[in-house]
Order: sequence, then structure tokens, then C-alpha cells
Amino acid sequence: MLFSATVPGSDRAALLDLLARRESPIELDRAALELAKIEYPHLDSDFWVSELDRHAFEIADRAWDLSDGRAFVEAANRYLFREFGLHGNEGQYYDADNSFLNRVLETRTGLPITLSVVYIEVARRLVKPVRGIGLPGHFVVQYDDGEFSTYIDPFHGGALIDEADCLKLSRLEALEPHMLAPVDRRSIIMRMVNNLRQVYFSQQAPEKALRVLDLLLEADPLSADEHKQRGVALLQLQRMSESITAFRKYLDLHPGAPDRDRIHEQIRSLAYWVAARN
Repeated sequence: MLFSATVPGSDRAALLDLLARRESPIELDRAALELAKIEYPHLDSDFWVSELDRHAFEIADRAWDLSDGRAFVEAANRYLFREFGLHGNEGQYYDADNSFLNRVLETRTGLPITLSVVYIEVARRLVKPVRGIGLPGHFVVQYDDGEFSTYIDPFHGGALIDEADCLKLSRLEALEPHMLAPVDRRSIIMRMVNNLRQVYFSQQAPEKALRVLDLLLEADPLSADEHKQRGVALLQLQRMSESITAFRKYLDLHPGAPDRDRIHEQIRSLAYWVAARN
């Protein structure tokens, strides 16, 4: 059985609803592909959705019994990580392309979370219970049908792991129960958004960081922290007047901000600079 839903209407509008915690019909694959349009605005989402369909068909052809959880996981792992060749991009971990589902499917390399999205989505098409597990510092998936259960690490070749392995991957002394709980679509997409935002800022690509922030503010215009980060990106782009406006909006939305004095000083410095240029 193959199940791949088509989202009615605009994928972008549905993504914005998801980010804003409003009811949204968008599936994880289309949400991730819509996010990729930050870098690839002419991306054909339907093509990549069809590619995920194809991979699900390939797994179904290879599974000797899809009703058996262990058989499904073995077939999925054999196909995705051995035949198709998905693997973690350890050599260029902070490459922005690792965060884009289309590029992960094209290059067969990615981050733990984007590789996990591939696994989750091919499993969804085959109506298999695979959910994302957002460990601190790492992302894995869990198969659990009530009879057979295992954690799977797509970044490390689909390794079957247990809770002790999850603890090692998290690099913590202990895991709280909620850290092993399945996460929803919004949590996955927001983690991808935050990864991408961090990459753009660390690579001093403020124009691209601004695209991420504008997407978040389109979803939730009252998000104070995004206005502050937008002010930083605009400052890096030397768009001083716009930066002042963004910082002022941050303070309007968060009057009790702990960095209020520092932001006021930044605004004064920028205003002085703008006035001196006129």
C-alpha cells in the first residue's frame, strides 16, 4: 500500500500555518521542500515527492513481508543505505545543502534530521509507524508497531540502536523521558529552520539568514526574537534604517527584554550613524 497525500492549495500558506501552530494539512515532505525554496526558489516539489514515492515502491518490492516490522526495517535499511546510498555528510556537516530535502535526495548526503525525514516519509507512504526522535544534538527515528520496536540512526547508515546508544549520541549524562518521545511535524521543521538559520549566520550570509527570518515573521509577526535577529542581519547588510526599525519592534514586543539597555544603545549608535550620513 502506498500513501502520499497531496496538499490542496498553497504549500507555502500551509507551511506558514504549521510554523504558526495553526491547523495545517501539509505533510512533512512538502513542508521540508517548501523550506528548501529559501535557497532554491524554482524547486519543483512534485518531482521530489514523486522521488519519495519511487523509493517507497522500491522498499515494498524488496520486503518479503511488509506486515512484519523487522522485515520492513531490514528492507528499508538495505535499500536506503546500501543500494540508494544515503549517508551522513560528516566531511561538510555545516553545508546548508544538508538542510534541504531536494539536495539530500540528489546528493544522498545530509544531516541526521534530513536523512530522518527521508526515512519517515518513505515509511508514511507504506503506512509504517516511524516517528522522529529529537535527541539533544542528534536526530534519529523510531519504528514501533507494538510488537517490534527499535531506534534507527539514519546518519550512521541506519544503525539499529537502543536507549543506551541514544544517550551516547546525545552526549548527556542522562536522558529525560521526553527526550525519547516522538516529535511532531512542526518540531521537525522548526529544528530544520533553526539549523539553517545558524548555518547562515555562522557563514556570514545575512541575506540568506534574512530569508529564514522573514519566513518565520510571515508566520508569526509578533515573534520578538525574530525581529531582533532580523535587526542583526540588516545591520550586517548595512541597511541601517531598517535595522533600527527591527530593533525597535523587538523592544516594543518585549519591553522587559534582559538586553533592553544594550539594544537601546545599539539603536542610538545606528541613529547617529544614519544622521551623520544625511
